[in-house]
Amino acid sequence: MEKQLQNFIQENKQRFLNELFDFLRIPSVSANPENTQDMLNAAQFLQDKLKIAGCDIVEIIQTEGHPIVYAEKIIDVNLPTVLVYGHYDVQPAEPLELWKTPPFEPTVINDIIYARGADDDKGQMFTQVKALEFMTTTNNLPCNIKFLIEGEEEAGSSNIGTFVKQNKEKLKADVIIASDTSMIANDVPSINVGLRGLCYFQIELTGPDRDLHSGVYGGGVPNPANILCKMLNSLFDENNKVNIPGFYDDVYNLTEKEREALNSAPFSLEDYKDEISIKNIYGEKGYTTEERTTARPALDINGIWSGYTGEGAKTVIPSKAYAKISTRLVPFQNPQIIKDIIINHLKNIAPDSVHIDVEYLHGGDAYMSPTDGIEFQAASMAFEKTFNKKPIPTRSGGSIPIVALFEKELGVKTILMGWGLESDAIHSPNEHFGIFNFIKGIETIPYFFKYYTELKK
Repeated sequence: MEKQLQNFIQENKQRFLNELFDFLRIPSVSANPENTQDMLNAAQFLQDKLKIAGCDIVEIIQTEGHPIVYAEKIIDVNLPTVLVYGHYDVQPAEPLELWKTPPFEPTVINDIIYARGADDDKGQMFTQVKALEFMTTTNNLPCNIKFLIEGEEEAGSSNIGTFVKQNKEKLKADVIIASDTSMIANDVPSINVGLRGLCYFQIELTGPDRDLHSGVYGGGVPNPANILCKMLNSLFDENNKVNIPGFYDDVYNLTEKEREALNSAPFSLEDYKDEISIKNIYGEKGYTTEERTTARPALDINGIWSGYTGEGAKTVIPSKAYAKISTRLVPFQNPQIIKDIIINHLKNIAPDSVHIDVEYLHGGDAYMSPTDGIEFQAASMAFEKTFNKKPIPTRSGGSIPIVALFEKELGVKTILMGWGLESDAIHSPNEHFGIFNFIKGIETIPYFFKYYTELKK
């Protein structure tokens, strides 16, 4: 297979890239109602490419939100089945002025593709489609394959959970594989074995029934912006821990052995700071950066706005103030419990001079994948085959809420085989994805299928 694979990639590399560029040009922003047709266009693009890749059944399934793309190729019901998960929606590109190249016109600079969705998740997910095309074209598909690609991951995956619960037989599989995470470095392969969970909220404070003149009313009426800032500041103590009663009650605390293993992965603090242009790190006292960003829970303010924010001055006391906040959760923290804890706490600390509304937007459980099963073993063997070194098990600070649901509803584990890098600026201006990483994914995935099928027998 090795020679066939190398020849196939070499002969088709530019076509693969051109197809990816066409995919990236579709502004499939799930959060924006103006992009509804673009979402359908992206789903239809995938439908076409999955048919070309060899799937016998490809469906665009409508939901109450954006459509799901389902596909399958069943070669023998007695063979194992791998379910591939991914998403075709992307984050909004704003702020547009910070992009060095147009976000929906992929641009290659020094063998790196710059575009919204280049890494998260169009580029990574497309490696799975092209890997299947190789396996079917050259008769190297060793088992059955199914695809489940959603269009709402960046907006909370509000409909795919219902779809999974209602279609367990359709989605029946032995293992799930997702390419939506990162590696340590191009020369240091790694497999993600842990994800943090998530709870996301929007806060609205209302004071007076209209904006007021700050000279006439200043100092005598509640200012929602001032009060919101005080409330948000109180959510952290002097050691940068989350200052909400009950928040840490169910947190899994790493053993010393686990902490040692987590901190053994290659990591340069100076490079980390340089990469994002900060002078020093910040976070919960008593933990390393690696621990804070992967194995400890966190709370962050994702956005805050109020009053007049245009050019020049306008002396008002705003009627309303808003904030978006999110928590990243670790194993054993229950998102529903955390949701109630945070909503109740915010309502309790809001003074009676303002009215508070807290809206829970979305969330999901943390996830841990074992490293002692054949699923991880097959992935490790595949990485070692194409990178010539064993991958390091790592954890991610990010969240893929559907992964925990897969295990609960389908009873199977998910292997997170990601090809991106932490420095790829996902969710940010100038998101990018290396051509090396794109091609390496296509090269590695067929070996996972090969080794998994062999180990499963």
